[in-house]
Amino acid sequence: MPDPHLRLAVDIGGTFVDAMELNTRTNEVRFRKASTTPARPWEGVLNAIEALGTDLSQVELFIHGTTLGLNAVLERRGEPTGIITNDGFRDIFLIGRGNVPADHMYDFQYQRPESLVQRRYTAGVTGRLDYKGRVVEELDPASVRAAARTLVEEQGVKSIAICFLHSFLDPAHERAAAELIREAYPEVSLSVSTDIVREYREYERTSTTVLEAYIRPIFERYVDHLEAGLAERGFAGRFLIMRSGGGSMTSTVAKTSPTHTVLSGPAGGIVGAAYLAETLGRDNLLTFDIGGTSLDACVIERGDPVAAYEAQLEHFPLLIPAYDIRTIGAGGGSIAWLDRELLKVGPQSAGADPGPVCYGRGGTRPTVTDAAVALGYVDPDRFLGGEMGLQAEAARRALDEQIAQPLGLTPVAAAAGIFDVLLAKTVGAVRQITVERGHDPRVFSLLAFGGAGPLLAPLLAREMGIREVVVPYAPSGFSAWGMLSADIVNDFSRTVLANLDDIDLDDLAGRFAEAEQEAVASLGNQGVPAEEAILERQLELRYLGQEHSMIVSVGRVLDPAAIRASFEELHRARYGHAMENQLQILNLRVRGIGRTTRPELASLPAGDGDPKRALLAHRDAYDFGTREVVPFAVYDRATLAPGDTFTGPALIDEGTSTTVVPSGQRVEVDQHGYLLVTLVGEAS
Repeated sequence: MPDPHLRLAVDIGGTFVDAMELNTRTNEVRFRKASTTPARPWEGVLNAIEALGTDLSQVELFIHGTTLGLNAVLERRGEPTGIITNDGFRDIFLIGRGNVPADHMYDFQYQRPESLVQRRYTAGVTGRLDYKGRVVEELDPASVRAAARTLVEEQGVKSIAICFLHSFLDPAHERAAAELIREAYPEVSLSVSTDIVREYREYERTSTTVLEAYIRPIFERYVDHLEAGLAERGFAGRFLIMRSGGGSMTSTVAKTSPTHTVLSGPAGGIVGAAYLAETLGRDNLLTFDIGGTSLDACVIERGDPVAAYEAQLEHFPLLIPAYDIRTIGAGGGSIAWLDRELLKVGPQSAGADPGPVCYGRGGTRPTVTDAAVALGYVDPDRFLGGEMGLQAEAARRALDEQIAQPLGLTPVAAAAGIFDVLLAKTVGAVRQITVERGHDPRVFSLLAFGGAGPLLAPLLAREMGIREVVVPYAPSGFSAWGMLSADIVNDFSRTVLANLDDIDLDDLAGRFAEAEQEAVASLGNQGVPAEEAILERQLELRYLGQEHSMIVSVGRVLDPAAIRASFEELHRARYGHAMENQLQILNLRVRGIGRTTRPELASLPAGDGDPKRALLAHRDAYDFGTREVVPFAVYDRATLAPGDTFTGPALIDEGTSTTVVPSGQRVEVDQHGYLLVTLVGEAS
């Protein structure tokens, strides 16, 4: 049998599962979609692979992005979870920070969501370290066994989070407690805080450990089901899962670190966008990903995505590397509704089951997709390449009865209003990650992907003065395509908490070396030889006395003057000034990277510049440039060629996605077959 030569990437969304196949010999890409199956999510993945028709025996690499862990927390579907900590600190997780989320700042009736762990599921044990990691009181094995017995036998917990005070300085007590519990209850899932993150801030570290314990059992079952299903179909290659902060890890590692996967679906698109930023020569990109349930936006500045080292699930903090993504509940399945005659869109979504009204699966409430059908943007007979016909009349009827008539509008005007509301929400989300953080959106290009991204991106660009929209090939599967270029990555950190001017550089170098050894060992366990491991060093710094910090990269030689210069340069770029205050080192970070071969972005032969060969028809649709229904030229994207140019109003149909170009905007097809949308009269 010939050597495996295929790579397969699968991304689960709220409505559809996207499967992308890459032939490494020919660089040919194939793409298919299948419906998400919320009750048994692995079945949707296998269905998408079967729809693609991939011979799994020829697949050398399978890479997967999923929000299973995220959804388990949002929907409260995790396992009964307990906490073991020090005596007197049972309530750290329950008390939290006591702050009110920014979007509820003036809501005096705000109530925090129900905790993942009830107080009766928490237990304190004898044993204590001080703030320097010195033993104040030895760990008492009898108290550990008693706590575990109470949680498992009396309270019925299936998973336990172990998090002790100051254990990030010395994990010995946590590891000893874990060993005692494993001996007594080997069937119970254990999550140990120092195996996840070695950083200060007890609540945040406890929250991270609890979230991992909460989702770990169901994530393990999901991956086990998926691995079994793939093996039954002949797969024997490497199975990787995306990380929330970019890169990937083996499925074995993912089962022991599921918190790193909670935002892995959107991360695939960011990885692909960073690759495009480099390949297309566009250092500043705004990613614009609209799927079935949400809109995700992220800034790529100077070729690198903006990253953070703390994420948020509801109000629970997670100390994991993650891309700084702004997410709002606005997607193709977002439901349009009236709040005392005020039109709103989302955050509720029709999801995959029953889906929008036009799907004909029992959905009764109009969605953004139904509005797109009513506006003439989506051809009911060509949806998903003609495999799934849409019920346009049912969509119009739902819009008319539930939105248009109560507001005294026509169905078309109501559908346009839905897009207006969606656009306003989108502008607000993009302003938060650009204007409010010192970025001028006019110097960025907007990368539109996701099934509904190209529907709205040209309107957003016109509204915000963004100079260019880039629509990649198969935008609805772009996140899956991005996964194909993901390296194997793992991150390690240590809390330092020392002033830069006073730090013992030899001690700091020793801590870096310790973290690097862990990184090399982790990569080695995932098939990356030590000599091929790439190690990146970073320091998290802040001015002494401040709360917020910034990350700077450092070299092998630790030079305080050079470190301060890098910090001040970044501080000036972000905040417009620098100060003479002392710098404090919070954490050191090491990222271990094992490079993978990226899919080549092929250059296509130029056409004759005449897009008429791709003209399918003319169809009446709503033009936001003139605010009226006018004839739109409908183009088949597969037939467009590099060098083709045309102006709106136009629709570019590729079966799984439609790019809507209003009047006043121009389209050019670049050498890779990507669509570049600009305002008429502006250079592309």
